Amino acid sequence: MNKRCTEKFNEIDEELRALFESLKYFSDAQLNRSPSDGKWSILQNMHHLLLGEGFAHQYLTKKLSFNPEFKKSGIGNWFRSRALGFYMKTGIKRKAPEQVNTDLLPSDTKFWETVKKWKEQRMQLKQFLEGLDPDLFNKQVYKHPFVGKLSLYQMLQFFQLHFRRHKKAIDKISNKLPRQND
Repeated sequence: MNKRCTEKFNEIDEELRALFESLKYFSDAQLNRSPSDGKWSILQNMHHLLLGEGFAHQYLTKKLSFNPEFKKSGIGNWFRSRALGFYMKTGIKRKAPEQVNTDLLPSDTKFWETVKKWKEQRMQLKQFLEGLDPDLFNKQVYKHPFVGKLSLYQMLQFFQLHFRRHKKAIDKISNKLPRQND
């Protein structure tokens, strides 16, 4: 993995660790409780993010398995990435892709199992990215479901913006909950 991607990966990993730390004081019942009808619980928000990152890794693994030719990243990628970044910072909602939508989110799960799964998945993604040919980091390798082809760095930027968007929802819910064992 190139230096720029390593730094971005470390940033998103640190934000994830901070999320785990901030939520460890809540019970599974609190973390599974939906704030209102049709709204995701904290753990559902976490599973949505977990699924999104997992599907990205699966996509990359499959795509790279047959050694395709990729176009070099350019100004089009930059604009698509900026547009995605702008959207992620707005409050505008869009229906999640079917691979990561409400139907696939657990209604009842355990926090520490989710933490363990996410840590393992992140470690596998990091190992995967570290094993890639350095030339791939300047190519349009990742396909975002809404904006199309992006570079691997732009994928990591998306992970971070997506995480931060859902972290706002998580914080909104958790700020109203009494902490256990504080």
